[in-house]
Amino acid sequence: MSVTITRDELRAAIDAGTVTVIDALGAEYHAKAHLPGALPLAPGEVDEKAAGLLPDKAAAIVTYCSSPSCPNSGQVADRLTALGYTDVRKYAEGIQDWTEAGLPIEP
Repeated sequence: MSVTITRDELRAAIDAGTVTVIDALGAEYHAKAHLPGALPLAPGEVDEKAAGLLPDKAAAIVTYCSSPSCPNSGQVADRLTALGYTDVRKYAEGIQDWTEAGLPIEP
């Protein structure tokens, strides 16, 4: 099971530049809107793309998707952990919570 992170903790980590944010919704949704600096990585792409996208297995990584009902962020976080990534957390509330709080997103 994935460890979670709060919106405020994630915002502070993004502002400090101490986290890699993963948009688990996939490239199509990522192209429309994503959290600042987020990289697209859908559940079906983790095995193929993780090593190139996330070379440091000790780096802080946070996954998110649309909302608490979306399973993608947990699936990506769990798979990254299984691949040996040691600092993976999930922002369970997702981009819906982020935008409802008035926080910035990128196109």
